Amino acid sequence: MRRIACIMAAAIVVAALPIAAMTAELTTKQSPYSVSETLDRLENILAEKGIAVMARVDHAKNAEKVDLELRPTQLLIFGKPEIGTKLLQQDQTIGIDLPMKVLAWQDAAAQVWLGYEDPRAIAAERGLTGAKDTLQKMAEGLDNLTDAALRQ
Repeated sequence: MRRIACIMAAAIVVAALPIAAMTAELTTKQSPYSVSETLDRLENILAEKGIAVMARVDHAKNAEKVDLELRPTQLLIFGKPEIGTKLLQQDQTIGIDLPMKVLAWQDAAAQVWLGYEDPRAIAAERGLTGAKDTLQKMAEGLDNLTDAALRQ
């Protein structure tokens, strides 16, 4: 009986965790290129595929503007409205996670990484149950695009 009570208590604690604590895991891939070159390569591939780049944020440059130091860190924001809009039509709150984002950063050991969240995990966190084909296509596309950018 005591064991059941402990299990139930643990389940209640997990259920009470804030949603922010249950986030999609970041997919990370090592890059053989600098942060800037990694995202340049990805940006070129996106242009070839007709995928719009909405913004590129250089976090290190922004830190420099306020006299702070940050290792190279850049974010690329991109997407295809004809795909993302299908998700927004089901639940507009997914717009907080769209367009897609890929982060490139250099760690303390000078290794460059590329990271992104799987669109299927993002949708699941938001409770979006439809559009499985669209989400699969987005996830596979993101994986293929980032792999292509990292090829030597």
